[in-house]
Amino acid sequence: MTVTAVHPAVSSPVADAYARLAEAYAGLLVVERSAHDPAPSGAGWVGADELAAGGPALDAFLAWDDAQVLRDYGHQARPDVVASFGLHRYAWPACLLITVPWFLHRRVPRLPASRVAFHRTLGRMAVHVESFACLPDDPAAALPGARVVPDEEALRAEVRAAVAQHLEPVLAGFGPRMRRGRRALWGMVTDEVVESLWYVGHLLGEEQRAMAELEALLPGSTAPYTGGAGFRTLAGPDGGELPTRDRASCCLFYTIRPDDTCVTCPRTCDADRIARLTAAAEAIPS
Repeated sequence: MTVTAVHPAVSSPVADAYARLAEAYAGLLVVERSAHDPAPSGAGWVGADELAAGGPALDAFLAWDDAQVLRDYGHQARPDVVASFGLHRYAWPACLLITVPWFLHRRVPRLPASRVAFHRTLGRMAVHVESFACLPDDPAAALPGARVVPDEEALRAEVRAAVAQHLEPVLAGFGPRMRRGRRALWGMVTDEVVESLWYVGHLLGEEQRAMAELEALLPGSTAPYTGGAGFRTLAGPDGGELPTRDRASCCLFYTIRPDDTCVTCPRTCDADRIARLTAAAEAIPS
């Protein structure tokens, strides 16, 4: 199989944000490509537009999830569960392509599915950014491809629109395999937006700001997104605050291990959440 190399593009308005993401989170490296560079292909690469097409490329992508579940848990998962896992493993990092530049520099790239490729085993995404939204006082406002919006709320609307533009066709590819309706699919997107940036915000030492920004981004009334960021606080055994949220969708992991739910799953009671969050906090070296 032919492999197309990925060559970094010249510095772009979002390059610094992607570099900081890579420093904080080793699981994802974003490489920008120039307009004249072809999208990477072969040897594990898949284009987001190929996933959206729902054909052989998606079959091959989901075969990895199917094999992983069998290898790690010892039994076959239902096809809809495999598809749900596969969508999560694409959408979680894909959302960061848009939310991290917004969170760090108030720049929102537009990334149609045709401009993103993913290599899941290497943890790489190759992107080509032609346009981005920013605020009037941003020095990047004078750059080619800049689209200036008047205020923070308008910029939040750009984030929601950019994520929807990228993921809506991807949902069309995954959706028929997942046995979920449109509302449930957008509930998954809501969760991927929130939980990916929440996690990266924690790594960056800005968890509280990330939570506040996400609450403003997804207050719960922004179609097509289902629900909102939905953060709430639990009281720990020492009186400290433990942040949590209830997912808008179900990841279906309970079908693999019925007694092992996610800490943000609505099935996980608050007492269990407190115990697990406290244990996790105590395990972090001081």
